[in-house]
Amino acid sequence: MASDPSSAAAGGASLDLPEMDLAAMTPVGMDPLTGLDPEDLGPAKGLREPTLLSKDERLRGRPKLCSDCGLCDSQFKPLMASSCTFVRQHVPEIEQRLHGRERREGDELRFGIFRAMYGARMRQPASGAQWSGMVTSLGAALLETGQVEGVITAAAAPGTRFAPRPVLARTPDAVRASAGNKPCLSPNLALLDEVRAAGIKRLAFIGTGCQVQILRAAEPQLREQMGLEHLDVIGIPCSDNVTYPDLQFFLTQVSRSPETIVHYEFMQDYRLWMRHDDGDIERVNFIDFPMDKLDGVFPSACLSCFDYANSLADITIGYMGARLGWQWVLVRTERGQAMLDLIKPQLEFRELDSAGDRNRGMPRYIRMLAEPPGKPPKPIRRLIAFLQRRRGPRGLEFARAVIEMKLLRNLQYLRSHFPRFEQRVVHPAVYQTLAPYAGDYAETFGRPLEPEK
Repeated sequence: MASDPSSAAAGGASLDLPEMDLAAMTPVGMDPLTGLDPEDLGPAKGLREPTLLSKDERLRGRPKLCSDCGLCDSQFKPLMASSCTFVRQHVPEIEQRLHGRERREGDELRFGIFRAMYGARMRQPASGAQWSGMVTSLGAALLETGQVEGVITAAAAPGTRFAPRPVLARTPDAVRASAGNKPCLSPNLALLDEVRAAGIKRLAFIGTGCQVQILRAAEPQLREQMGLEHLDVIGIPCSDNVTYPDLQFFLTQVSRSPETIVHYEFMQDYRLWMRHDDGDIERVNFIDFPMDKLDGVFPSACLSCFDYANSLADITIGYMGARLGWQWVLVRTERGQAMLDLIKPQLEFRELDSAGDRNRGMPRYIRMLAEPPGKPPKPIRRLIAFLQRRRGPRGLEFARAVIEMKLLRNLQYLRSHFPRFEQRVVHPAVYQTLAPYAGDYAETFGRPLEPEK
């Protein structure tokens, strides 16, 4: 779920981890980063229960920075302390393992390492898909061609449209049946137990940035313990997921008929598009959101994440860098290119373009983070929305703008609520990306953008 890119969110409390020689002071058998016994890294919930729980119920007994990826609900819970991105991020080391190099200056700082970027879509859109259905079509094709034996993905929980239910799909039809957006926390990694029990050696994983970071960090141990011979990772760009009850609340605040929405997305034209079951499309400008009523909806983990673009996947498939109606594809690895080639005959392509200037509005956005403004009168909001669509960033510039705003917002949130975590969960590319705004940040917040050495 991508929130209003012009808004700042708040909430959460700090889990204090002392800045000292943790290893020397931690009792034998406990993890030095978390101070927790490996057998007590959070209560297991199972797979059937969590998607319908509120945030407070769902994350009770867990660290505040928890996206409920599912690893702690599996036999691999002891790997949490060494792989959880909210304990310590491992992006630079994993990028060295995957690519043998660091990110280059320019778009790789924002989007992660990539070999190629495309605008693409299915010639024949997949039924029930959020966009044209590239993600589910790719997962199905991997099974059809025998390249994998199973695909971990998220279907909709019975009786709901948006509550995710992690599934291990063993057939192409099972993957296709999972099509559609489920913008809620989903414990996909809990299915590693099912993969192990089934003896699957060739696996594909479809997931969000936090899930992929944790999977990649644990990958060497998982390969050894599970006997995995092959792992394909299809990444979905992700920002500000919520629990299912909070999603229902959000939709009641922005839609005239929340119970009939079948798909929705925060689009490149600065509007939320909601498609209803009768085919009608309802559009709401970002600037018209009742942000005063949405405070505290988003989990602290999502507000402390710095990987919207899902940079550690083999291939990332989203929409933000493409024009309306097209999908944004970032091929990151040799395997990612092979996966794209697998469905290439089913695709049509267009060149990615860029328009507008994100730098013009960033100083004002930084000031908004410090002092969120009130809601302007309706005529002013209409004018702002019109100007955003006509003169605002578009195409790749829109993706750059939104990602940079997310980085700024989340950095400030982390510093306000979890300051001890900054050195552990913010990778250097964040500061490099935001360097052009260092002066505005320092003037607004009275401290340097980069942390003191």
